[in-house]
Amino acid sequence: MFDEYLVRWNLIPDGDPIITHSSRLLPVLYKGIPAMLKVAIEAEERWGSLLMVWWNGEGAAPILAHEGDALLMERAVGTASLSEMAHSGHDDEASRIICAVAAKLHAVKGKPLPELLPLTGWFKELELAAARNGGILSQALAVTKELLADPQDVVVLHGDIHHGNILDFGAHGWLAIDPKRLIGERAFDFANIFCNPDMEVAIQPGRLARQVNIVAAAANLERKRLLKWILAYASLSAAWTLKEGKPANLALSVAKLAAFELEK
Repeated sequence: MFDEYLVRWNLIPDGDPIITHSSRLLPVLYKGIPAMLKVAIEAEERWGSLLMVWWNGEGAAPILAHEGDALLMERAVGTASLSEMAHSGHDDEASRIICAVAAKLHAVKGKPLPELLPLTGWFKELELAAARNGGILSQALAVTKELLADPQDVVVLHGDIHHGNILDFGAHGWLAIDPKRLIGERAFDFANIFCNPDMEVAIQPGRLARQVNIVAAAANLERKRLLKWILAYASLSAAWTLKEGKPANLALSVAKLAAFELEK
């Protein structure tokens, strides 16, 4: 799978392959530059690669080459980790970094857009889960319909912003990887921060309430509307997890915390 691109782009393998359900990755050197060769095996990853090319290094990893299913991007060589920051008493700083990167992604304008999916299509699974399970998912569905019916500040979205998808690129700073191909309300892109980096951090007493204030200020968002998006996204995440037959404790807990804050 990698061989044709290793030859075509004169790449030198520089580590072991990384295998995921949607792509195959290989650390390489490109003209002496640490890079990552990513070959998509699912359509969603191919569209994400096109969005990375569209951003052209503005808030996202710089792209060195792209052809068909293959994307060659600079590799994150910095040693800092947003997840480790959140675990070591620097949660506020991690959230502010995420907001700053998202702002760069959202600000890109002035060129033809790749083909994008509206947010409305992404929430269909929540409708099905709400019908099956009711409770907080039904509450979230009502809020989601309200948000989607009146979108504000529509931009090209990353779609999966969290602590593991914004990496330390050394001299380039913090940059995003692995986007989805979405367009919709800007506030949506900040909701997944609250389900991350893991349950230990996400459901700490008072964490969500504090981070809502941090993120709302850093991203210039209205607090109540951000809470609604957190409720919507966390419930959608729960719906996806439940569909796989897995427990959705983290996402459901975050959804309930957001609903509680909304009721204050």
